[in-house]
Amino acid sequence: MTELRKADVTGLSALVYDLGERMTARGLVMATVESCTGGGIAQALTDVPGSSAWFECGWVTYSNAAKTRLVGVDPASLEAHGAVSEEVAAAMATGGLTHSGADLSLSVTGVAGPGGGSPDKPVGMVCFGWQARDGAVRTETRHFDGERHEVRRQAMLHALASLLEHELG
Repeated sequence: MTELRKADVTGLSALVYDLGERMTARGLVMATVESCTGGGIAQALTDVPGSSAWFECGWVTYSNAAKTRLVGVDPASLEAHGAVSEEVAAAMATGGLTHSGADLSLSVTGVAGPGGGSPDKPVGMVCFGWQARDGAVRTETRHFDGERHEVRRQAMLHALASLLEHELG
């Protein structure tokens, strides 16, 4: 990408362009498994021309049933930990790899709000999972402030920035 083109994009777009360049340079392909971001990450990835070279597929697994049916999250894990947990984020990331030909997978599950939060899992709590086909799953929980769209955007930015830093850094 030319320097001028890089200078024209900011925030999420800049992350996606950087991700695409690194994925292409390494010959890697990725998949996403999203819940609270509702497919926003997959949309951001496919907004970039040429992303079909490094983005294979994504799932929006908003319900527990979809998490189980589409990417193999164990219902017992959902029952024991709840959908918004690092355990489920890990299972979603692993399921993304299991059910695709991708080399890397990322997952996001959380409480975007305005409702649905609890004292243990407040609005803005988001759990992430990242896994490379040849590595262990890595998880993290973050708490974001703001309204629904702000929580979702911050979750998308964090998911991609962390993928770049830890898996492709």
